[in-house]
Amino acid sequence: MTNTSPTPRAFDELMALRGGDRPAPGEVTISGSDPLFASPLRIGRTLADALAARAVAANDLWELRTGQRQQIGIDVRAAAATALGGEDMTLVRDATGAYRPAPVSPDVEHMVSLTRPWRTADDRWFVPHFNLPHLERRVLDVLGCEAVPASVGAAVRRWKADDLEDAIAAADACGGVVRTAREWLAHPQGAYLAARPVVEITKLGDSAPEPLPSAPGPRPGAPEPLAGLRVLDLTRILAGPTAALGMAEHGADVLMVTAPRLPQVPPFVRDTSHGKRSTYLDFTEPDQAARLRELAAGADVFIEGYRPRRLEAHGFGPGDLAAIRPGLVYVTVDCFGSGGPFGARAGWDQVAQAVTGVCDIQGQATRAGRPHLTPVYLCDFLTGFLGSFGAMLALARRAREGGTYHVHVSLCQSAMLVQRQGLISGFEDAAGRLDPDEFARYAVLDDATVYGDLKSLGPVVRMSDTPPRWAGTTPRLGSSRPEWLPR
Repeated sequence: MTNTSPTPRAFDELMALRGGDRPAPGEVTISGSDPLFASPLRIGRTLADALAARAVAANDLWELRTGQRQQIGIDVRAAAATALGGEDMTLVRDATGAYRPAPVSPDVEHMVSLTRPWRTADDRWFVPHFNLPHLERRVLDVLGCEAVPASVGAAVRRWKADDLEDAIAAADACGGVVRTAREWLAHPQGAYLAARPVVEITKLGDSAPEPLPSAPGPRPGAPEPLAGLRVLDLTRILAGPTAALGMAEHGADVLMVTAPRLPQVPPFVRDTSHGKRSTYLDFTEPDQAARLRELAAGADVFIEGYRPRRLEAHGFGPGDLAAIRPGLVYVTVDCFGSGGPFGARAGWDQVAQAVTGVCDIQGQATRAGRPHLTPVYLCDFLTGFLGSFGAMLALARRAREGGTYHVHVSLCQSAMLVQRQGLISGFEDAAGRLDPDEFARYAVLDDATVYGDLKSLGPVVRMSDTPPRWAGTTPRLGSSRPEWLPR
C-alpha cells in the first residue's frame, strides 16, 4: 500500500481483523493529509483508512466472483468531507438554476444549540442530547427546565455530573459526562471496550457456504461486489444508514424499513438514502411484523440501530433471525457496544464524543476554555463505514465456510479508534470544507427527488473496475413495496 501521510494505523488494525494476506503492494493508495477541519484529531485519515478497508473487503467479495482484484484509491480530504453530511456537501438547485447549500433544518439548529457541554454543580461537564422530540421531552423532564439554552444551562448546573448521567439513563434519555481519555479507559465501560476489537464479528451458528449470487454489472463481465445481495436497513440518523449506504454503493439491493409514526430528521434521511429503496412496515403490528420476517428470511444482511434489546423484545434479535434465516449477517449499530455496565444505554455521536475523551481533547486543543464537540459527526460516519466493513467480512466468510454472523459496531469504539491515531498540530486555520474543484470531482446529480434537484458529494472511494455508485433516485420514505427486487 502506498500512502503520502504517516502509516495508517487504523487501516492496519482493520486489516488485522480481516485476517489472511494483506493487500498486495500498490492495491490500495491513500493520498493527501489532514486537516480539513479545525480539530487536532486525525479525522480525515481515520475515515480514509476505514473506507480503504471497506473497499478491500468489497474487493475480497469481487475476487470471489471473478478471481481478480481491483485497484483502490482514496484521498484523505475527500474522506474527511464525507463527515460533513449535508453541510455544504448537498446542494439544491434554486429557481435560478444555481445549486446552493441546502438550508439548515430548524430541528438541527435547535439540537445544536442545546446538545453541547454544560457545567455541572461539581464543576465538571455534561452533554445532554436533544434530537428527536420524545427524547428531548425525557431530558427536559429530568432537568425540570425549558428547551432554551439559558434554562438548560441553569438546570444542569444544579446536578452533579455522575448523578445526572445515571438519572438520564434511568429515564431512557441520552446524555453523558465529559471525561478525559484516561478517565474513560479507567471506567468499566471504557475498559470493556478497550479489551474488544473495534468491529466485533461473532459466529451465531453453522450453515452451508453461500456463493455470491450471479447478477449483471454496470458493464458486461464486471458485476459489482455486492450485486444480487439483499440488505434490510432498519436504522435512522446517520451511523446505521451510513452502514447501509456503503452496501448500496457496492451494488446491494438495500431496502430501508421504517414506519410513519417514527420521527425523522429530513436532512439526515436525504443524505443517507442515495441508492436505496424505502418501505413502511411497523414491527409492533402483527401483520406487518410477519411481512418483515418474510423479508428477513430472504435477506443476506439485516442492519439495525435501535435502542439495545429493543428488537429482541419484538422477536427480531440476532438469535430470532438466525433461526429464520441461517446464513444471515446481522449488524448492530449502537453507542456503547456489545456489553459492559453501559451496554444497555442508548446514545448518539455527541454522547460518545463526551464520554470517551474526544470532547475534552477538542476543547483543550482549540483553547475553548471548555470541552467542545468536533466540527462534524465524526463517530456517526466512522461507525457506519466500520459497520459495512464488518458486514462484508462476514459475507466473505459465509461464502467460503458458511455460517450465520453477528457484526457489532459502536460510536464509542469509533471514538476510541480515532484517538489511537494520535493528534496533529497546525489545524487552526483549516478550511472546514472542500474547495469547489475538489467537490466537483466527486459531485453526483440527482434530479427530481422529493428534496429537489440535488448535487451531492458522491462516493469518494475509487475502484478501478466497479467504482462505487448510487443506483436510482433518492427515494421518498415509504415509496416502495415491501418486497425484494428479482435476482
